Amino acid sequence: MRTRRGALAATAGAASLALVLTACGRSGDGGSEEKPGDTKGATIGIAMPTKSSERWISDGANVVKDLRAKGYRTKLVYGEDDPDTQVAQLENLITQGVKGLIVAAIDNKSLANVLQEAADAHIPVIAYDRLILGTPNVDYYASFDNEKVGTLQGRYIVHRLGLDKGRKGPFSIELFAGSNDDNNTKYFFSGAMKVLRPYLDDKRLVVRSGQTALNQVTTLRWDGTTAQKRMEDILTSSYRSGRVDAVLSPYDGISIGVLSALKSDGYGSAAKPLPVVTGQDAELASVKSIIAGQQTQTVYKDLRKLADVAATMLDDSLKGKKPQVNDTKTYDNGVKVVPAHLLQPVSVDKSNYREVLVGGGYYTESELK
Repeated sequence: MRTRRGALAATAGAASLALVLTACGRSGDGGSEEKPGDTKGATIGIAMPTKSSERWISDGANVVKDLRAKGYRTKLVYGEDDPDTQVAQLENLITQGVKGLIVAAIDNKSLANVLQEAADAHIPVIAYDRLILGTPNVDYYASFDNEKVGTLQGRYIVHRLGLDKGRKGPFSIELFAGSNDDNNTKYFFSGAMKVLRPYLDDKRLVVRSGQTALNQVTTLRWDGTTAQKRMEDILTSSYRSGRVDAVLSPYDGISIGVLSALKSDGYGSAAKPLPVVTGQDAELASVKSIIAGQQTQTVYKDLRKLADVAATMLDDSLKGKKPQVNDTKTYDNGVKVVPAHLLQPVSVDKSNYREVLVGGGYYTESELK
């Protein structure tokens, strides 16, 4: 399913751009051939993590579309979840003379050196959805309210189990988190646990596996197969009797893996119904799963809006304008607090998917059949 091509649909133009972007005329710093703010025909590098996830394919296409609408050329690359590959791709983009970078990091701590090269070339950098850590050379961050994503997932579990209506349980829950090298993981998990913690403390929710700490529940690279194997192990070791009532899953791909393990263990019948299973990103397969009564919920993030925010941030930066941000305190990358523009996520389940996703033009009815 994964492909090792270095780039998807990206425009040509690196050769002609090299005639314009010289060592003394980069990124609007007053070179001999360029004037500050002169961006006509400039090429922007876009680095996405992987094509194995539907959402990153959509992100890449959306960013390309928005930048081209602003008059830029684009070079889109996918690192296929290999941090070294992404570093090499970024080095290559810098060498080719791109004028700006939009980067969704694979490993949030692996980019300090290559982003220093970008800074030396006066290339602004927008961190896309995943904050890049350990470097001062990140200009802005475009994302969603990541803690709220977890909050929505936690609240959904509480509501579906009736805990907010006074049901005592106890209910069994298992916890999954995202990749330990993605800074968003801690925000998603923290948001969910702030909601779930009181019910865990009073034993109305019970984690029978005993795995409750973040470092026990992460899923490297957000991989569904890894999540499936862990869920299988949990079912074998902790559920020889009794049932799982809920699974906190931070992402649709993980949810699919969790559901595969559950169905292999006999869940999905009237006698043994599937538990509440959350998710994130409203990927097509998971929305169909929700409609079919399998996955229970997902957190929808309108990737079209995120791409527009990132493209506008970079365009403003290159034209000497101050990009619009709405958070200047939260996202400390260990070296600096990166100014951020955060969008709002929306909880989606079988009751509102048509209104939110179809009504909002994200999917058509025919796509969901």
